[in-house]
Amino acid sequence: MKQTVFDIPKMDCPSEEKLVRMALEGIDSVRSLKFNLSTRQLTTTHMGDSNTLLQALIPLGFGAKVSSSKELSETEEVLLAPADMDSSSASEFRVLRQLLLINGFMFFLELALGLYAQSAGLIADSLDMFADAAVYGLSIYAVGKTIQLKRKAARLSGYLQVLLAAGALAEVARRFIFGSEPEEHLMMGVAALALGANALCLWLLSKHREGEVHMKASWIFSTNDVIANLGVIFAGALVWALQSNWPDLIVGVIIAVIVLRGGIRILRMSSER
Repeated sequence: MKQTVFDIPKMDCPSEEKLVRMALEGIDSVRSLKFNLSTRQLTTTHMGDSNTLLQALIPLGFGAKVSSSKELSETEEVLLAPADMDSSSASEFRVLRQLLLINGFMFFLELALGLYAQSAGLIADSLDMFADAAVYGLSIYAVGKTIQLKRKAARLSGYLQVLLAAGALAEVARRFIFGSEPEEHLMMGVAALALGANALCLWLLSKHREGEVHMKASWIFSTNDVIANLGVIFAGALVWALQSNWPDLIVGVIIAVIVLRGGIRILRMSSER
């Protein structure tokens, strides 16, 4: 891995920064881009020869030239973090890290209490939380990377959503065959807590929902989660009113279908050009 600094004398506004970014995003070897418009410099971390990047910048006519270039040690590569990214990527990184922590915690909580409450709806929702946590981890990997890598991360997250949707459907089928006695009050309480967590996730994502494909995927996940949480709360109320496990099984199927549709939507979106 190398770190190369380019002097770009005629890059002094956001529109010119965008042109430079577009010129380099198609190069698979680029890992991150950090712009400094005040000094008119671009710092890149990348694989291979820096001359490849320079040849992509020259046609812009901004006077780009290599200021310095060095090989990064293994330690320096591992320590690359938001400080080494541009401001937009660093902001995405911080948001995704918060989302990862929230969804990871809620996965363990919902799964444990879902098993205790014998609720297919909570178990399905916990698997959705796990899918989201994995997706946010993949999205963190994609921050600062090329558009191709971002698409690959989104595509992998879509496949994961589809796989976990199948697992949720299998759990519903198992409980339909062997029976269950869901604890409705615990269902509603945990689902309400999850709803609050997902509302927080949506608020954190609101500034990035029209961003690149990996951020759009994250918005889709959190939107689906809010719908799923409301469904579990409603199902809990019906279990209490009807004294039947059918509402829990039905909402488990619905959540699984929502997860499945979200995964398919992301797969389609990651294939768009």
